[in-house]
Amino acid sequence: MTFIRLGSCIAGVYSMFLLWAIAQERLSVPFQSIVDDSKDKFRSPLFMGTCQSALSSISAILYLFFRRTPSQSVIDLLGLHHSTLVAKPATKGSVKTNGSAKSINTAHHVDDKKRYSTNALLLRYFQCAIFITSAAPFGFAALSYITYPAMVLGKSCKLVPVMFMNVLLYRRKFAPHKYLVVAMVTLGITMFMGFGQEKPGKSKHGDGGAKDLSMYTQLIGIAYLLINLAIDGATNSTQDEIFARFKVSGQQMMFWINLFCTLLTTVISVLPLPYIPVLHPSHSGTELQGALDFIRTHPSVISPLAQFALTGALGQLFIFETLQHFGSLTLVTITLTRKLFTMLLSVIVYNHKLTAGQWAGTAVVFAGISVEAWVKRRDVHAKRVIQEKEKAKIKNL
Repeated sequence: MTFIRLGSCIAGVYSMFLLWAIAQERLSVPFQSIVDDSKDKFRSPLFMGTCQSALSSISAILYLFFRRTPSQSVIDLLGLHHSTLVAKPATKGSVKTNGSAKSINTAHHVDDKKRYSTNALLLRYFQCAIFITSAAPFGFAALSYITYPAMVLGKSCKLVPVMFMNVLLYRRKFAPHKYLVVAMVTLGITMFMGFGQEKPGKSKHGDGGAKDLSMYTQLIGIAYLLINLAIDGATNSTQDEIFARFKVSGQQMMFWINLFCTLLTTVISVLPLPYIPVLHPSHSGTELQGALDFIRTHPSVISPLAQFALTGALGQLFIFETLQHFGSLTLVTITLTRKLFTMLLSVIVYNHKLTAGQWAGTAVVFAGISVEAWVKRRDVHAKRVIQEKEKAKIKNL
């Protein structure tokens, strides 16, 4: 049964996110208009995010109700009951919760009650939603200046911004080997971008008005990608903080964050915003109106848009299912190999041309990420050995 579940998780992550990647790249190139012979790009990244987050929140709540136990209330199901996590007053010592909270006197107890309250949890979820909503347009805009394989390679290196944002926001420290990984990843990305010769926006569906991949063009794309990764790093570090402070499951987090994302992007989409590069790259009155007008005149966008939203939502469920039953180490291994196959699939489907230097840079990046995975596997094995020894000692008593 365990092998069947693991195989299902691997197949789910691979199939959903490989299809998601194909749809994402397709959405970055022009679509044929049914009104005339012109080709235009879909410039509504917030609408794309709304579609995916809405389906993700729906799939998460359906999953939670499917796995609900008879004695579980709706409050518990949604992960909003946290009174047991608040430390009680004590005369000495400390009480540890999902994070670590010291309780010395009543004043500290009041502070802990606010820190671990439901309102604090929802505020963290909303913070993640703001980060995700802000990051998505920069990632989508980067595809106009760098190729999709470069985008995938850059997104594979989340360790760098996650480390930086953890140090900057939460003053966390990291093991020495992580700095080696960061150095290898940075070198590999530099090699990949430096040896690149392909034009951005290239696709078998059309050239999309691709520009020469000059150094200036690459710098713009890299700048957008770095902003996207930095905000992603803030999102991941905030999610780590939520797991450390609150007793919530991955599916509960998935539901609330995507619900807030849907509400946030919906509100922004109906506001009559002016033209704002990256964030609102449309001259129409509202993002929603611009998206609906584009869909009406370019109906071929419906299929990749639906594929993008549906596969993204289902893929997240497989991610959290893997994390819950097999741990982060297995998930890291699956996602690492999945991103490699995503690059290869993009090269095959959209006929990207990579130079020998770019393949070498790719190898350096994945070698660095593999070092991180190997160290994690070693640490997990060492912890298991220690746990087995402790169990043996207890049995001998």
